[in-house]
Amino acid sequence: MTSEPTASVPPPGRAGRDLSAAIGVGVGLVAVVVVSLFVVKDVFVLVVALALTVAVLELSKALASAGIRVPVPPVLVGGLLMLGVAYFDDMETAAAVMALSVLATLMYRLPSGAGGFVRDATSGVFCLAYLFLMGSFVVRMLDNPDGAWRIVAFIVATIASDIGGYAAGVFFGKHPMAPTISPKKSWEGFAGSMIAGIVLSSLVVVFALHGEVWVGVVLGASAVIMATMGDLCESIIKRDIGVKDMGTILPGHGGVMDRLDSLIAVAPVAYLVLYLLVPVA
Repeated sequence: MTSEPTASVPPPGRAGRDLSAAIGVGVGLVAVVVVSLFVVKDVFVLVVALALTVAVLELSKALASAGIRVPVPPVLVGGLLMLGVAYFDDMETAAAVMALSVLATLMYRLPSGAGGFVRDATSGVFCLAYLFLMGSFVVRMLDNPDGAWRIVAFIVATIASDIGGYAAGVFFGKHPMAPTISPKKSWEGFAGSMIAGIVLSSLVVVFALHGEVWVGVVLGASAVIMATMGDLCESIIKRDIGVKDMGTILPGHGGVMDRLDSLIAVAPVAYLVLYLLVPVA
């Protein structure tokens, strides 16, 4: 997710991006997710698979600009297989697929020789873990009868963090959180993220999952922390390889990877919180 700007960001708009396009695209993406979740769950899994595939392609292209060659074929095949196994079977089998995918990535890179082997092979393992392993926890939530609402809770917590931080950063942001990594991210924005994340997560947990308020507080707070870390991690990756956005496919947002950075960081934590603290309906 994008970092919230401080009050000093110049036009266009205080946000520094095309806000109307960002809102329109965001609403459209949420609509696709919600419809697929509550109409045909298998379609939702396909949406996740497509998003992760595009994200891998964007990330591999960005890394290539820094001379890092991601072994894309074994990463995509192994990652999509891992995602499917996590949905149709369980995480134990998905872990085995992950291990085999790592081996396949190493073997795929072998014929290209020793030069840059560790660099390229490691980038492939990174993509497998950073995107597909994280994404597997999203589809695992569907294993529960109330799985669709668990995913809604996870998405709401993450989006609330983004919107709350964005709004608070625009109007009140004065103290940078990590100026050398993401200059636009402020402590005031983080406070806004925390308030919005906790409030909206609590509402979904109580009214949709019939859980306790304190569980919503735990979910919201942990989601905000992880979303912030996910955003900072992607920011430092982009700074390291010298790109502004991972892609341009989403007007007002950048690339798919720029939308997934917080979601993939929150996914395993949200899964764990809901698995441990919210009884299956």
